Amino acid sequence: MELIGNALTLSELVAYNEGSVVSKTLIDKKVGTVTMFSFGAGQGLSEHTVPYDAFVQIVDGEAEVTIAGAVHTVTAGQIIIMPANIPHEMKAVKQFKMLLIMIRS
Repeated sequence: MELIGNALTLSELVAYNEGSVVSKTLIDKKVGTVTMFSFGAGQGLSEHTVPYDAFVQIVDGEAEVTIAGAVHTVTAGQIIIMPANIPHEMKAVKQFKMLLIMIRS
């Protein structure tokens, strides 16, 4: 599937795989990345920090995003921005898909 120059549906870019996290990099440039993810129920990313803000849009399902200890439930159609240098983690309350945009500048 050619990404550049084609109309695509975000939710169709990655499939769910029970018990795992699947990712597909859509854009990878020096200034940042755009990546689609799918998380099976119960899967997640452990607490970590990054040196730049991370923009997340939930495309399908429901995620629990923890930023500096504060828990946020984020559902399809919602966004959350995880600030630079602040610990954050996420977990699939139900399976979910997300678009992650990171700008490194």
